[in-house]
Amino acid sequence: MKLIRQAEVYAPEYLGKKDILVINDKIVAIEDQISGGFDQLTIEEIDGSSLIATPGFIDCHFHILGGGGEGGYQNRTPEVTLSQLTTAGVTTVVGCLGTDGVGRDMVALISKAKGLEAEGISTYVYDGSYRLPLDPVTDSLIKDFLTIDKVIGIGEIAVSDHRSSQPSFEEFTRAVADARVGGMLSGKAGIINVHLGGGKRQYELLLRTVEETEIPISQFLPTHANRTSELFEASIAFAKMGGTIDFTASEDPDFWEREDDEVRFSKGLKRLLDEGIGLDQFTMTSDGQGSLPYFDENNQFIGLGVGSSRALMVGIKEAVQVEDIPLEIALRAITSNPAKILKLAQKGRIAPGMDADLCLLNKDTLDVETVIAKGKVMVDKKDVKVWGTFEQLV
Repeated sequence: MKLIRQAEVYAPEYLGKKDILVINDKIVAIEDQISGGFDQLTIEEIDGSSLIATPGFIDCHFHILGGGGEGGYQNRTPEVTLSQLTTAGVTTVVGCLGTDGVGRDMVALISKAKGLEAEGISTYVYDGSYRLPLDPVTDSLIKDFLTIDKVIGIGEIAVSDHRSSQPSFEEFTRAVADARVGGMLSGKAGIINVHLGGGKRQYELLLRTVEETEIPISQFLPTHANRTSELFEASIAFAKMGGTIDFTASEDPDFWEREDDEVRFSKGLKRLLDEGIGLDQFTMTSDGQGSLPYFDENNQFIGLGVGSSRALMVGIKEAVQVEDIPLEIALRAITSNPAKILKLAQKGRIAPGMDADLCLLNKDTLDVETVIAKGKVMVDKKDVKVWGTFEQLV
């Protein structure tokens, strides 16, 4: 049992100062004050009086096996470790394959997801990679949904990108239809996570599918929607049609805004709100462990970085501290909105009966201080309490 005392609770809606009672892996009560009945019980109390309590973060586009590789074998980025996620506040992660669905395959992705789950966080995966047709684990995509618990959608399927398989309309819609039916039969989201490249076709395949078939626009979660200002304009139009868009976060938004014309999350979210886009029509993900090429002032390649879930709080802080967006709105991008679109019914909110996935933030800086996943303290006052299996080996 854990009792968080007098934290400012964002559920993500603002609830005010509350006590939160956790028993095992569930939130069981949220009250102005919880007292009495604990005399004979062992209970861990956490002083939340200077902290903000939020749902644990959901990073729903992450290369948990590593990404990259387009520059050769030496550019393959490493697998993520448990503490890289938890110290960033992530308690739920959705793994995906990218350009490389051969050197890294679905069996390896599912195995990695199960490993992270055993270490203490919640994990899911998208079936497939950039390429169509998909190469399912079983003999059909629908059967993967029915028999593999981790599979909740497909992706990231690449469109409008020179690295994609240049799928035909028929290939694309067949995969989308199978994902939808597989999701319906298994009670899962069946979401299609679409990688938007920098090409001229942008949302063409998605829009044609919505226009020419019975597939609803809600079946798609297009990512990298803020890749360029031009693509972002198309993303706003997509959202106005009722679609949800996924921002890719950045640890260094100044650099990517300057070098690649990327629209930083804070400015993009402000624009969505100004345009009257619904509060449940956006998410933000890190594209974690993806390779990030860096160039000098002469556009000479100087090295590679690696995407990280730390980028999520960079975006949230900027939205709140620079653009004056209420924290309860910004937080939706990494809590309730991904939980809703991915049908993760026990995730993304602070409420009785929900999974005990919680972050405690410094009230002044919004830094992640303490992280609780499935009711267990993973990080306490920025100190890692639970390490991945091999993280502390020298």
